[in-house]
Amino acid sequence: MRRTPRQDKVLGDAIDEVRAVYAELANRPVERNCTRLTECCQFKLTGKTPFLTKGEAVVAAKALRANGRKDMPKAIDGACPFLVPQTGKCMVYEGRPFGCRTHFCAAAGGPYDRREVLDLIRRLEVVDYALRGEGPKPIEGIVLEALEEMG
Repeated sequence: MRRTPRQDKVLGDAIDEVRAVYAELANRPVERNCTRLTECCQFKLTGKTPFLTKGEAVVAAKALRANGRKDMPKAIDGACPFLVPQTGKCMVYEGRPFGCRTHFCAAAGGPYDRREVLDLIRRLEVVDYALRGEGPKPIEGIVLEALEEMG
């Protein structure tokens, strides 16, 4: 299904806003030290799976495509589908979702306090609404939906 110029503008604005939220988060004075140990990417072990809004899913899908992937990778052993097993690196690190940026990894400083990022969460919810999203969904399903919509 082809998008109209209006739909393309809404999508482009949504992507820009999600990226702006990520940039603002990075500039917050909350001490973080992600050493990319990938422990937080082991969903089966942590019992925690990131939930993404539609805008976040589109940004992650675009990052995946920018790395030459057309399809959603299969999760291995309960890990994030974007985790490359051979290298332990994230395929979409620059486009990784908000939940991955504010993760619960103790080595990186533990989770952000929701109060510290509530304004950013609200902005992501506004983007979700603009894209006719249905609220946050588990990472695998919503990124797959975004990839399918991208064609």
